[in-house]
Amino acid sequence: MNSNMKKARMAGLFYLLYIVTSVIADLFAHLGFGDAETILNTILTHEWSFRFGFIIGMLSIVLFLLAAWALYVLLKPVNEDLALLFLILNLGGVAVQSFSMLNLFAGLLLSGGADYLKAFPADQLQALALLFVNIYKNGFLLAQIFYGAWLLPLGYLVYKSGFLPKILGILLILDFIAVLFWFLQVFLFPGYDFLHYPGVAVSFIAEVGLALWLLIMGAKETQDDPN
Repeated sequence: MNSNMKKARMAGLFYLLYIVTSVIADLFAHLGFGDAETILNTILTHEWSFRFGFIIGMLSIVLFLLAAWALYVLLKPVNEDLALLFLILNLGGVAVQSFSMLNLFAGLLLSGGADYLKAFPADQLQALALLFVNIYKNGFLLAQIFYGAWLLPLGYLVYKSGFLPKILGILLILDFIAVLFWFLQVFLFPGYDFLHYPGVAVSFIAEVGLALWLLIMGAKETQDDPN
């Protein structure tokens, strides 16, 4: 197995695991697409489910960074500067999302019923918990600036690589547009969620397609590949 094939399959494995763990985190704790009230209700009524989803959510963030690193290793021969750019943009999103998860954990602590919290009225504690969960939600959305932007250089490098299908590069560039449109829709037109639904479909096709292609088909051998 040539080195490009190894790198591609490693990237595909990390990316697919990231997608799967993200879905599990959303199912158990409503992380990602759940609104703040739904997340807080899960904390209050299904704490174990939330804790499990929280752990899986943190794992998904790590896997996403590993996927970006593996893609950097695969694509840096095409253009090292652009590969480094998408890795840095991904890291920026990971940092923002990780900080947001800390706020989410604060919401869990405020809802935990610890003795030191008895100094506060129950309705005040719930309001504070909802505030921290809302901070998490807005932080998650802010992370999409980075998670959208990294797709542009990634898509360009996939398109120019010569060892991956050009259609994947085009889909990733369309995914970049879709994610940024979602970000703008949420902050400028929060009551019109239906506007970004087509973009969600594009993102699913682009990112699941990339992960499966890398894992199953790998990447072609290049002429300067020593293996």
